[in-house]
Amino acid sequence: MKVLVTGARGKIGSRAAARLSADGHTVTGTDIVGARYGPPFEPYLRADLTDYGQAIAVMLRAQPDVVVHTAGIPDPSHDPSHVVFATNTQATFNIAEAVARTQVRRLVYISSETAPGFVTAERPFRPDYLPVDEDHPVRPQDAYGLSKALGETICDALVRRSDATAVSVRPSLVLAPADYPSVRAIIAANPLALAVNQWSYVDADDLADLIALAVTAETAGHEIVYAAQPDNIAGRPLAELTAEAFGAGAPPLRALGRPDAGGISIAKARELFGWRPEHSWRDYARTEG
Repeated sequence: MKVLVTGARGKIGSRAAARLSADGHTVTGTDIVGARYGPPFEPYLRADLTDYGQAIAVMLRAQPDVVVHTAGIPDPSHDPSHVVFATNTQATFNIAEAVARTQVRRLVYISSETAPGFVTAERPFRPDYLPVDEDHPVRPQDAYGLSKALGETICDALVRRSDATAVSVRPSLVLAPADYPSVRAIIAANPLALAVNQWSYVDADDLADLIALAVTAETAGHEIVYAAQPDNIAGRPLAELTAEAFGAGAPPLRALGRPDAGGISIAKARELFGWRPEHSWRDYARTEG
């Protein structure tokens, strides 16, 4: 099928585009950065998706069957809050509006583990339980988490007013092969680091696999799924980590798939899409010790 990938120059978008191309789909990428001019000519359109005119023009040019929307500011660390919120929400609304008006059949939206609020909260709070799943209440505070939660609401509105279906994927901390040694060094220096997201992470290539599965699936309405690895980045029992980090205030633990599970349940992604993440930090942290 024909797939438009927004944010195609980013960590997630570039891998999703490569995976979809490898699967035989016709992929057009779009991003705000410049094109690579000259041969070989790539299927790429430069656009600022916060401008609805550009968003609809890209859609009309690419004429996709499915849109994978990864574009946006990917974390709250380097931009003022109002810029993060305005950029992410306006781009997501424009893409959803263009999907509705051009009768694209499916939107795969890249949300975030921050949507429920506790990962990036300005007034910290802990999850109601672990591992967190899609039924956990959504209570965002900051601009980034709020923008991602609102993006999911935009997907709800899209399926109400059109024949399109939608999937929101909530990735945990996204790690490419080059990222693992530095993240593991942080853990080595402080074993309780990354307690804010309960030591969860997702491998960038496994995430691309999940996106590709969501593109071709036939789910109705709007589904939300988490994306994380089955294990945690600390490589220790989750019960032990939470007891050390939070003491008596630790969130209650539900059934774990393995003792060293992360703080995010991926049962729904497994069941709905047959996702089988294959990688672990152990595959890449070769310099430890």
